[in-house]
Amino acid sequence: MNEKTIKLESVEPIDIYGVNDKNIEFIKHFFPKLKIIARGFELKIIGDDEESTLFEKKFHLMLTHLDKFGKINESNILEIMENNENEIKPEINNDILVHGRNGLLVKARTANQIKMVEACKDNDLVFAIGPAGTGKTYTAVALAVRALKNKEVRRIVLTRPAVEAGENLGFLPGDLRDKLDPYLQPLYDALRDMIPTQKLLSYWEDGTIEIAPLAFMRGRTLDHAFVILDEAQNATESQLKMFLTRMGKSAKFIVTGDITQIDLPRNQASGLVQASKILQNINGLSFIFLDEKDIIRHKLVGKIIKAYNSKV
Repeated sequence: MNEKTIKLESVEPIDIYGVNDKNIEFIKHFFPKLKIIARGFELKIIGDDEESTLFEKKFHLMLTHLDKFGKINESNILEIMENNENEIKPEINNDILVHGRNGLLVKARTANQIKMVEACKDNDLVFAIGPAGTGKTYTAVALAVRALKNKEVRRIVLTRPAVEAGENLGFLPGDLRDKLDPYLQPLYDALRDMIPTQKLLSYWEDGTIEIAPLAFMRGRTLDHAFVILDEAQNATESQLKMFLTRMGKSAKFIVTGDITQIDLPRNQASGLVQASKILQNINGLSFIFLDEKDIIRHKLVGKIIKAYNSKV
């Protein structure tokens, strides 16, 4: 007789147990010699030593499946239970970048988003320039999360200039993260779509995912990391040069921005505009230009951007 306790870390119990412990009840059919008790973040197994060891292996495969695909159901559990291999089968659909929360399938959905994905395979530095709603940031975050899940990088670093979009936010209470939240919300939103809440919190706590203002990048070397600079049109020429020279070994950089929405003071030039002119012919980096055809928000957004472009 053996008793083991498996502690759930970085995962919501309901995601693995199922609603009303439906998944646990299904698993019990495969382990008749075990007493399985699910209580919060702890799963207790009591019974035969050999069977409890097998259960532990299968349960960890379930956790791996949940982490990789964002959900698990009875058919997935059945496949894991009947499969004698101690690993999850590789992804068959290569179009899917990330299996997000609640079964969300994150993939490139437009021609230029697909170009972004292809450019990231062949280049360590990619610039994605285009108007609002074209999925620049979302696609970049998906590529970063995929690289982290596939262990191609050790961490993700997300940064953007702390420049107000034409309005004065005034004094913001709270600690540094509270003050930065208004600027970084689009990055948070993308991450929340792709990573379970508990897992995301643990990534923030241990530094696997770091979100910081651009000014904090000075003096650093970013190695074995997937780094995204968002809203790069609001980086000055010196800031963008500083950022690009932070690249360390085995790093991937994506720079996203919209040069039609520059919020810098009039006496400061945009580093992204300068970079798009002087870096075009360097091997190892790529520029992808998105347009209104890539807009995946409400159909009116594309029409609005087209109207503004025709005004210029």
